[in-house]
Amino acid sequence: MNFNLTEEHIMIRDAARDFAKTELLPGVIERDENQAFPTEQIKKLGELGFMGMMVDPKYGGAGMDTISYVLAMEELSKVDASASVVVSVNNSLVCWGLEKYGTEEQKQKYLVPLAKGEIIGAFCLSEPEAGSDATSQQTTAVDMGDHYLLNGTKNWITNGNTASVYLVIAQTNPEKGHRGINALIVEKGMPGFEVG
Repeated sequence: MNFNLTEEHIMIRDAARDFAKTELLPGVIERDENQAFPTEQIKKLGELGFMGMMVDPKYGGAGMDTISYVLAMEELSKVDASASVVVSVNNSLVCWGLEKYGTEEQKQKYLVPLAKGEIIGAFCLSEPEAGSDATSQQTTAVDMGDHYLLNGTKNWITNGNTASVYLVIAQTNPEKGHRGINALIVEKGMPGFEVG
């Protein structure tokens, strides 16, 4: 088995490394000390295709493989772990979930702008009393026919303050245990939805 990186892998790794040195490194200490979100840097990462690396190009992604993604995350993390986590959540949790399980309508409405980096996504699982144990969560979603009534509180949400779209994990049927847990798409600004 050949464990050498392909030319494409090397090119992606080097592009991520160069971006990290030229765009993330300047100001990284100040952003960290001031708890400032790297807005401009994330926007540029989106323009370069890093916000939807493994998403099919028909949905606005770069269509790269997992090795390319891991190499890019490694290079970004070396310089600015916070920025790499923003990119990782958008790619691995939000885009992946929508591409794998979303309807075509949801993919067009949410996945395309997420993969292009036009908007940022957040994945909402952790809770004050349950941590990331999905089966112990208290957030519920009741099917009201044409919508779900979502009730609960999530904590420690990466991209929480800056996201436009949230995948919220909730109990839809507690009697089914882990099979009664679903992800719901919530848009910033929906009635009753607050970000603290």
